[in-house]
Amino acid sequence: MPKAVAAAKAGQRYEPRSAKGTQTRAKLVRAAKLVFERDGMLNARITDISKRAKVSYGAFYHYFDSKEDLFREVAEAQEERLTAPPDEDDPPNPRGTVEDRIRDANRRYLQRYRDEAALMGKIEQASRYDPHVNSVRMASQRHFAERSERAIARLKAEGRADPRVNPAIAADALGAMVGRFAELWLTQGYKEYDFDEVVEQLSLLWANAIGVRPPEPPPQTPKPRRKGSVD
Repeated sequence: MPKAVAAAKAGQRYEPRSAKGTQTRAKLVRAAKLVFERDGMLNARITDISKRAKVSYGAFYHYFDSKEDLFREVAEAQEERLTAPPDEDDPPNPRGTVEDRIRDANRRYLQRYRDEAALMGKIEQASRYDPHVNSVRMASQRHFAERSERAIARLKAEGRADPRVNPAIAADALGAMVGRFAELWLTQGYKEYDFDEVVEQLSLLWANAIGVRPPEPPPQTPKPRRKGSVD
């Protein structure tokens, strides 16, 4: 039994020990990403993946149990890119306003989604029928929702968001808005929009939905009156 098959049956991922094995496995993953982007999980063929990776058909099974197993790994890697923290090319602005932070987060997500729109379309499709891919997709949604929930709760505690808002429900609803909009727009071709305008409009809706309020100005200390001064 190939090691990849044995690992899959044990619920584990097979990792080659040699440098050559690691390189071959990485070649298969890169090739598979391109084939899956074009054909999707159901229509992709192991023969096409192997040819593109310049690996024999039989060698494929040394590293992966099936094309479904490989697709799931490709999907996991993409979800990790979506949820990764800001990088040096897109650093956060610690001095930005609440609106700035909302805009930055939405821009980052939409940019990363757009960069891999072809693959994301296939992942969205597979999530409808593959439980593993669906769980990976839902894990990303929970990641963003939990982060948003904490931010909304903090704003409420500071008196900077509508006190009637339930942070958990708002975070799930607003995350679904951005996620579903991205799918309709970037993978299904529902309508054409300007990228920057989408970022601005979704961020405006996000901020308005939770009732973002400006910070209270610090209380002013009255200046001491000079002796003999007249008001």
